[in-house]
Parts: sequence; structure tokens; C-alpha cells
Amino acid sequence: MKKTYYYTFIETNAEEDAAKSNGAIFPADRVLVEIRDLHPAPVKDPMNPWQIKKAATSADIITGKLMLMHNDVFEYIFRHWSLEMCRCVVAGHKVYAVIWDLTDESSPIRYNSENIYFKNGPQDTFLLGWMDLARKANMNTGDEIGLYWDNRSGTFQFKESMVPAEGNQENPIYGK
Repeated sequence: MKKTYYYTFIETNAEEDAAKSNGAIFPADRVLVEIRDLHPAPVKDPMNPWQIKKAATSADIITGKLMLMHNDVFEYIFRHWSLEMCRCVVAGHKVYAVIWDLTDESSPIRYNSENIYFKNGPQDTFLLGWMDLARKANMNTGDEIGLYWDNRSGTFQFKESMVPAEGNQENPIYGK
């Protein structure tokens, strides 16, 4: 099921009367709701499942918090989570998670600590705490990151790839 915000712009008569008696202004409010999809969820390509792709910024690495955009989170993560879990994150609480680093596919590394979490960020963004992974993987600014939520294991799957050299079109995250 898809998650979206429902905004309340028009007040009921009772809310209007209460606001008039208190001299308050009716606040436009939003609440997270679950809606039925008109279109099916995006299908992961088994050869290239990295649905969220971005280049690591210096802020991502220094703070140990990977900033994810609103649309990516709602489309590729919240779609697989329960409404209660999503509301918890939107309310500002941390949801502790597990990240599997699949950069070396022959020996994946599991990260699970108080530094691995998912929470609401500033200005309708979301933050994935990845301090342990960023330090151990020796991430650099501009490194390409691929990320997706694995519904079967209930974990984030991560893959890092160095920025390809000029003219080299082969990249394990972006494909050919």
C-alpha cells in the first residue's frame, strides 16, 4: 500500500466556531495515510536492484547520516512498511534498522548498532544513520551509493561503487 500525506485545509463548522471563540487561526494540518495504489509497486530488476541511487556528499559522510529524498523514501521504502512504522518515523522517532553491505558480494557485511537507524530529516527529507558503515567502508565524497529495502529480510541493502573513470561506462550500480 502506498503512503501519502493528507492535508486538512477546510475546517468543519465546529472547528470554525471554536477558532472564533478562542481568536485562533485554523492550522492547515497534514497526516500520513495509506492509500490503495492505482499502479503496482515498482519492480526491482534482479540484475540491478538498487532503487535509490546517489553520490555521497561530505555532509552524509561527516555526520554519518545519509540524506534520502522524500519521493525515494515514499516510493521505495515506506511502500513496504506498515503504516504504524511510517508514522513513527514521520513523528520524528528513530527506527533502528539493519544494513547489509553488498559491495563485496562474496562476503557481505551486516551492520546493526545504535548508529544504524532511520528517521525524519529536515525539510521533508529522511536520514539513514550509517556511521559504522561509512567509517568502515572508508567512504569518500562523490562515491556512488545504491540502496534498496529488502522486504523478505526487512533490511536495507547497500552497495558502494567508486565513481567510474571518464569514459568508463561500466558501473555495478548504474549498469551499462
